[in-house]
Amino acid sequence: MTGVTSITFLKGVGSKKASILGEVGIVTIDDLFDYFPRRYLDRRAMKSIASLASGETVTVVGKVLKTQVEGNSPGRARFKAWLGDATGVLELTWFTGARYFSRSIVQGEALAVHGKVGYFGHKAQMQHPDFDRLSLTPLEMRDGESSDFELYDTGRIIPLYPTSEAMKQVGLNSRQLRTIIGRGFEVCLPGKQENLTPSLLSSYGLLPLSEAYREIHFPSSHEALAKARYRMKWTEFFYAQLLFALRHSEMRRNKAAVKFTHSGQATEKLYASLPFDLTDAQKNAVREIYRDLRSGSPMNRLLQGDVGSGKTIVAMFAMALAVDNGLQSVFMAPTEILAVQHYLGMKRFFQPLGLKVGLLTGKQTKKERQAVLASLSSGEFNIALGTHALIEDGVSYARLGLVIIDEQHRFGVLQRKALQEKAINPHVLLMTATPIPRTLAMGVFGDLDVSVIRQMPLGRKPVTTSIRDEKEREKIHDFLRTQVGEGRQGYIVYPLVEESEKMDLKAAVESFQELSTVVFPDLRLGLIHGQMTPDLKEQVMEQFRQGEIQLLVGTTVIEVGVDVPNATVMVIEHAERFGLAQLHQLRGRVGRGEHRSTCFLLHAKLTADARERLDAMESTSDGFLISEIDARIRGAGNILGKEQSGTLSGLRIADLNRDFDIMLSARDAAFRVVEEDGQLRRDDHAMIRSWYLNHYHDRFTLADIG
Repeated sequence: MTGVTSITFLKGVGSKKASILGEVGIVTIDDLFDYFPRRYLDRRAMKSIASLASGETVTVVGKVLKTQVEGNSPGRARFKAWLGDATGVLELTWFTGARYFSRSIVQGEALAVHGKVGYFGHKAQMQHPDFDRLSLTPLEMRDGESSDFELYDTGRIIPLYPTSEAMKQVGLNSRQLRTIIGRGFEVCLPGKQENLTPSLLSSYGLLPLSEAYREIHFPSSHEALAKARYRMKWTEFFYAQLLFALRHSEMRRNKAAVKFTHSGQATEKLYASLPFDLTDAQKNAVREIYRDLRSGSPMNRLLQGDVGSGKTIVAMFAMALAVDNGLQSVFMAPTEILAVQHYLGMKRFFQPLGLKVGLLTGKQTKKERQAVLASLSSGEFNIALGTHALIEDGVSYARLGLVIIDEQHRFGVLQRKALQEKAINPHVLLMTATPIPRTLAMGVFGDLDVSVIRQMPLGRKPVTTSIRDEKEREKIHDFLRTQVGEGRQGYIVYPLVEESEKMDLKAAVESFQELSTVVFPDLRLGLIHGQMTPDLKEQVMEQFRQGEIQLLVGTTVIEVGVDVPNATVMVIEHAERFGLAQLHQLRGRVGRGEHRSTCFLLHAKLTADARERLDAMESTSDGFLISEIDARIRGAGNILGKEQSGTLSGLRIADLNRDFDIMLSARDAAFRVVEEDGQLRRDDHAMIRSWYLNHYHDRFTLADIG
């Protein structure tokens, strides 16, 4: 059986290469077969340099005419290469890794480059393109071996495989991977053990697995390759959605939650006390949640809404209904700042109704903590808010019925699971202010019910967003000073990127010193960043909330949850370094009060991707539209992050954003199979059950927490 055959069995794979391949998950020959090409060198998809249009992402083949390293100081050097074909010249630039590229790319060799085209004057350019070497040096040639460039000249479809730096250093380039995979085919043909039933293959027009594997790695035609890729994508989506179908079936069959039977005084008093009307979207979300709570099965719902759309008040109605039915609720927030903010806000609403609200965080004294724990375990507190302190050992609840997790993607899966285990089958409401495109929501939260709030509360003024060159910084500082003079407040935010965190933090702190002593010596400025203690961060935020600080300078620690209605200006320095979702979250910190608000996106030199992000921010304030654009630019996995991506970890070739129609087809099939046979016990489903348990179940073990 190939699944236990080590790749060292193949000629040309010694222990060193096997170790490097193991780092990317290739241990057995089966793993090798599942290492799919990232794209194909296809003559039909190539573009000549003369035909390139600005903004398009393309593949170009040519020969390196010249190379050059510009700038010698550390961190400033960049590498340039000029690629030529029969129609023109394309300028390639790498701003980092100049030393590496100067050794990897040499004059005279053939390259396939893939990236986004830009123009400077009449010169076509690509910045940081992917590239594949298509020609071999005489030292790399082996007897009878052809270079990819020769194959390209013959019109073959050439698969290009993803390669890490470590792989390249031991000679495992795309061409050699193709050679090794070919040797694997000689040892044992992949796909002999089919993983879909004959009826599924027939009903959905799918290639047999063995044929799909061969065409994926060694395409015989464009049409056959398209069918093979469809089959592989469909299969991945089928097994990912099978998890959701099985989980959904099991929950309906086996799990019972406490049934909320009625609404009463708490709900009625809360509604009567509101100083505003709920939007139609909020009312609809409340109705959907109430229906779940009254069903007798555990609620498993995701409430997503844009920044400021009013998710918290919807959650509060669910809490009030829990009180009416004699149950406790917990609300877990990702930071102490957010937990305290929610606690103060909810206490203001709930206390006049006679409800008791408790706060549990890590910074409380032992005496305070013991008092809260006693009130939770006795049932004195109807509602508990807090951080991960809510899930620690020693925390118990009298009758916990509802678990609400805010900004759920910021918690690890195990943290969410620990909170859910504080009760028997509690109702669970997950909340996020990061709008998730429908395509991703169905692929990642496939068994969750989803409520969406797209409508903003009445009176919420849109934020004016303006892209500005950093040379205009002085004008923006004048605008800030004018706003503060009118009694408003503002933010100045600096990037904090993981790879250069220390340098970024130093730059932010130094900028604060200059702003407070040179630019705004007459104003009250505050500084906040992630390296400060929670106590100090909370102290600074409270001073800003109270108006003692007029301008708050900080890093992205202010991204979520800071609610200061008097703040009307957001200045984002080096906006080109931020992701689109992060820019939108930061912008959401202003425009929360009665005054008009402005967000300035200051930038230095813009790449084509950065320009697209900033243009999107300037053109719309709709977080859901922004999330769709973000998904197109970055891809699904990058948007959701490791913790939130769930079943995405099982996708090797499919893409939730691009392959939505394929996912819908596979989802339909998976749910039909489980509807017919809830535990896959039928003889004709034995193959599916076995394949799921052996190949997918482990990957999805933690996905069942949401």
